[in-house]
Amino acid sequence: MAGHYIMEKVGEKAKVIQLEGIAGTSAARERGEGFMNSVKGSEMELLASQPADFDRTKGLNVMENLLAANPDVQAVFAQNDEMALGALRAVQAAGKDVMIVGFDGTEDGMAAVKRGKLAATIAQQPDMIGALGVETADKVLKGEKVEEYIPVPLKVVAE
Repeated sequence: MAGHYIMEKVGEKAKVIQLEGIAGTSAARERGEGFMNSVKGSEMELLASQPADFDRTKGLNVMENLLAANPDVQAVFAQNDEMALGALRAVQAAGKDVMIVGFDGTEDGMAAVKRGKLAATIAQQPDMIGALGVETADKVLKGEKVEEYIPVPLKVVAE
């Protein structure tokens, strides 16, 4: 979703950077795979992809270094809102105009989107996750068969 959003707003040949979460975690692996699938299936150019461990300060530090090495970057996908907000500080300090898309739909991330600072955040839907969890638990208690994997759709939150 983030990759498609970036292509839609920046263009098919966007020059992008990815800030990765903690290596080996399911969130980092799955979010990274999803983003890389959109890059591979497009004309986007991945300039760099580096871990910042889902941390705002590390997002700032890693982004400062990546900005210096890749001054032509047009967009950043951060695998969570914390790293996106750190990247935002680095971009602002460098006086650059770079689109940043986060992930999680956190309170701080959504507020930054509303203020026009982050372009978007890919939000999970906790209400739906909770409702499906309760429905599934009820089915299990009744002895009904349930799916092993029950995905909950994500949504793009943008200003």
